[in-house]
Amino acid sequence: MTPAYTLSADADLRARNSFGVQARAPMLAEVHDARALPDLFADPRFDAEGAMVLGGGSNLLLAGDPDVAMLALSGDAIVTLDDDGDTAIVRAEAGANWHRCVQWTLAQGLGGLENLALIPGTVGAAPIQNIGAYGVEVRECIVAVEAFDTGTREALRFDAADCGFGYRDSRFKREPDRFIVTAVSFSLSRSAPPRLDYAGLRDELAGMGIATPDCRQVGDAVVRIRQRKLPDPAVVGNAGSFFKNPVIATSIADVLSAEHPALPVFRGSDDATRKLSAAWLIDACGWKGHRDGDAGVSAQHALVLVNHGNATGAQLLDLARRIAASVQARFGVALEPEPRIVGARW
Repeated sequence: MTPAYTLSADADLRARNSFGVQARAPMLAEVHDARALPDLFADPRFDAEGAMVLGGGSNLLLAGDPDVAMLALSGDAIVTLDDDGDTAIVRAEAGANWHRCVQWTLAQGLGGLENLALIPGTVGAAPIQNIGAYGVEVRECIVAVEAFDTGTREALRFDAADCGFGYRDSRFKREPDRFIVTAVSFSLSRSAPPRLDYAGLRDELAGMGIATPDCRQVGDAVVRIRQRKLPDPAVVGNAGSFFKNPVIATSIADVLSAEHPALPVFRGSDDATRKLSAAWLIDACGWKGHRDGDAGVSAQHALVLVNHGNATGAQLLDLARRIAASVQARFGVALEPEPRIVGARW
């Protein structure tokens, strides 16, 4: 019988972060059944103070060895809770691979997550980061998030409205040491029209000879684009987009647009704000394809920092800081990292 959780001391984390940087944790708890979390937190062998959750390690930069215990959820079941023929509620455990979850829903003919295909990581990380791509954010499909409160040691259920979602943000991200996401439920549709407004998506579908795509074909197009534009973490270490697209006041964006007509500018959450392309800003500063030893910037996409082999997390962080400083100096725009940084401060 498989134990509900296992503990490993002095755990090697190199294979557990998509940058592939070397780091070790004082303790790693592998939780096979989320219902055992209260028992784990009561286990005297596990120092729960400040314990940090590892998903797929794809939104993480280990700039040094963590000084707290790490916790990984391995439960990966995906089930349909309700289905009226048009709309279905799908529940996925936190340890499920995100892309596998997207593929599973598309195989059922359920649309909603197709624009988020091939994003690395786990289901549990999706609401924390409020992942988004090609004009869609995961919050748009989330019905509920199940989580373990490390303070009260209780299992909780949050409706989408209580998750505090924002751009690449949520209450779970703002309180990282309090909540452990254990499962997510999504509302998905067989009849909702696909979202095709994001730049390049219609062109990709046209190149595939598809004029009226279904959700699976949109997912295929997104995979093709991502595979062409982004390096595979299995080949070269990376955490996907390292920087958020900066959101600034419309008045400032208007000035920058006048000075730099090629700068892509998008509407923010309201008329008072605009979102800029971080990739364009970084590329304009000459960083695309840059390399310092094994720490570098992808030649495929300026937003992606890469580990060409044996870069340390500290070296990657130093490069990221220099990139942000150059963008600030040239454009007066501050860049913020997407991944969680452990072992150092931004």
